[in-house]
Amino acid sequence: MSFTSLGPIAEDGVRLPLCSFKVPAGFPSPAADHIEKEISLDELLGIRAPHVYLVRIDGDSMQGVGIFSGDLAVVDRAIEPGHGHVVVALLNNEPICKRLCLRGKSVVLQSENPKYPDRYVLEGDELTVWGVITYTVRSHGH
Repeated sequence: MSFTSLGPIAEDGVRLPLCSFKVPAGFPSPAADHIEKEISLDELLGIRAPHVYLVRIDGDSMQGVGIFSGDLAVVDRAIEPGHGHVVVALLNNEPICKRLCLRGKSVVLQSENPKYPDRYVLEGDELTVWGVITYTVRSHGH
């Protein structure tokens, strides 16, 4: 699974209305017109420029954690990558999105789709973690 970097997030954002009710996935609620407050998606997604950037995901190796091809991922460079984090990285100059697993002295980049093997970082490999994925955004309009 690879990614395309879309660049840094602008520091100012647009505030959108947040309704105080939950939308059922079944039948609509008759009390659907109450706006509680306005929120910023920047605040909601924890976007703190310049530490955060967006990437577009390409591939299906992370479907097991709900990351699908075409998703937009919010990546935070300020988070120290640790065991279990889903990261965006370069492995030998190849862009990659995987779960970071630290097993003793071994570093494993784990796929979340059984069709793909784990990637063991071997001596001589060059691994650079670009950041930790904190959120993903998916378009349902296609």
